[in-house]
Amino acid sequence: MATRVGGDQRSEFIEYIFGAWSELRVERDLFPWRQTRDPWLTLIAEFMLSQTQVVRVVPRFVEMAKRFPTPQACADATQAEVIALWIGLGYNRRAIALHRCARIICDTYAGEVPSDLGLLLELPGVGPYTSRAIRAFAFDEPAGVVDTNIRRVIVRALTGVKASAKQVQELADELVARQPSRDWNLALMDFGSLVCRLRSPQCARCPLFGAKCKWRHDEISGGSILADPASPVSVKGARQSTFSGSDRQGRGRLVRRACLGPIERDSLAEAAGWPEEPDRAARIAEKLISEGVLARTRTGNYQLA
Repeated sequence: MATRVGGDQRSEFIEYIFGAWSELRVERDLFPWRQTRDPWLTLIAEFMLSQTQVVRVVPRFVEMAKRFPTPQACADATQAEVIALWIGLGYNRRAIALHRCARIICDTYAGEVPSDLGLLLELPGVGPYTSRAIRAFAFDEPAGVVDTNIRRVIVRALTGVKASAKQVQELADELVARQPSRDWNLALMDFGSLVCRLRSPQCARCPLFGAKCKWRHDEISGGSILADPASPVSVKGARQSTFSGSDRQGRGRLVRRACLGPIERDSLAEAAGWPEEPDRAARIAEKLISEGVLARTRTGNYQLA
């Protein structure tokens, strides 16, 4: 599959996406992280939004931005304080990574979040997506930000067939090359979230429907229904585990309880919600210690690291 887009096709694609965005952006521009271009706050937002619903992130982002408005404020806090503000967002390792980022930024970059892609990738918890998101949304530097929504639009509209992560990234970088990076990436992201949705895509209201969308164009011209090139790969037999009664639920309970103070060894199972399974509670607690979330006190109790 070619990873380049013809000039006319690229121009039309960009024109239609920007045209649709004028209406799509109205409500989404109210998100608090869209009202700032501060690199540190952008980093916080991207950490929080990873694998967490937007509605849950909004109030927590406001709290976090108020408590830790700068990397120095976060670096000066204890890891426990950061985790305590993170409770409810899940994946507490992200809170630990955020705290480590703050200290590295202060110690290595004089308290300023770097804009260089390579330097961003060296920060804890910052991967290909987050690094490019910071460059685009905070610094307006040319960076193709590829999340699930953007990937879906590119694959459906421009390739019409499944594409590798590398191919999609190359196309994203090509498209953003001559565009205002922040606006373009947000426009493409909103379009994928609200119009080119995973389930029940709004093709009837899509300005790309037909000849402008490679997937639908090939489908119409071929006269048969084509498989969605953006559909996730399903693994036979793989199912999301039930949260109730799971280890994940016990982890969350232990961390919440630790925010109130040390947990005595004899109370560990009860704090995890498994009064009849002390061995299971101890195993989860040890796992949290290995991840740097909890620590053992001198008396053998458990507390936030």
